[in-house]
Amino acid sequence: MKLSALAAALDARLDSPDPRAADIEITGVTGIEHAGPGQVAFIANPKYAAAAKSTQASAVLVSDDFPGLPTATTAALRTKNPYFAFARAIELFYQPPLYASGTHPTAVIDPTARIGTNSHIGAYVCIGANVVIGENAVLLPHAVIYQGATIGRNFFAHAHAVVREHCRLGDNVTLQNGAVIGADGFGFARDNAGHWHKIVQSGIAILEDEVEVQANACVDRASIGETRIARAVKIDNLVQVGHGSSVGEQTLLCAQAGLAGSTEVGKNVILAGQVGVAGHCKIGDGAVATAQSGIPNDVPAGHTVSGYPAIENMQWLRSVAVFNKLPGLAKQLRALEKKA
Repeated sequence: MKLSALAAALDARLDSPDPRAADIEITGVTGIEHAGPGQVAFIANPKYAAAAKSTQASAVLVSDDFPGLPTATTAALRTKNPYFAFARAIELFYQPPLYASGTHPTAVIDPTARIGTNSHIGAYVCIGANVVIGENAVLLPHAVIYQGATIGRNFFAHAHAVVREHCRLGDNVTLQNGAVIGADGFGFARDNAGHWHKIVQSGIAILEDEVEVQANACVDRASIGETRIARAVKIDNLVQVGHGSSVGEQTLLCAQAGLAGSTEVGKNVILAGQVGVAGHCKIGDGAVATAQSGIPNDVPAGHTVSGYPAIENMQWLRSVAVFNKLPGLAKQLRALEKKA
């Protein structure tokens, strides 16, 4: 693809002192440090301007006001959102595997299951009774769909993904390897003898349209009612969503985040890696929790919190700065005590 055509496809402005730059043949996309002639890279932060000066890339996706480019050998592709443009560029050059419609002879499909047209059912897939799956589905080897599950169009289940009984998934849902939707919630009650008694998890898990659940993440079914993941939520590897929780539209749950039961998370929330949320807490729309925060209480909409127990991010940063000074402050205090 010529650089001028790539710029048009990405809605970017080609900026180069060389009039021949428009005709450069672009063959791929890669990181700024490893890019060579014929490749495109990106920089989203001006602090990496030095990398732009030394790159061998034929072009770099940058913001409209990014300094330091273009050069004689490297053109600038200027856009409002270079990271998003980079993602689109990858789509233009990467060709994912194609899966022809049909059913592998080792797949086990209950005769009452209904599967839409143009679907690919891979080796050793198991589909239970009364399952409904929409058209254009791809189920790769060892995916398992329990009885009574209902799934929309364009479903993509990577190897070893599991959807449990009676769960409901919308259109364009993707489950990465080992994702489990609708496993039993962690519910036990002590009996009069002090033994743990399992609480039947009679509810379901619901994933709305455009949800992606990545590798080895779990969305538990509810004890009663439902666990609901709203439209376009993205759930990273090893995330745990506890029973009866709800997660609002366009929210990101990053790797190893955990929601205890009956947590309510609003829209456009970001819970960074290893954030833990106690049960029955409410996280307001647009809130952000930085990595490894522990949230024992509600978080208002739009707030950014850090630390444990999670507090306002700026207050936490000031606290950390003081914490680092504590040994010196303690030494000074002991010296004052001796003088007194």
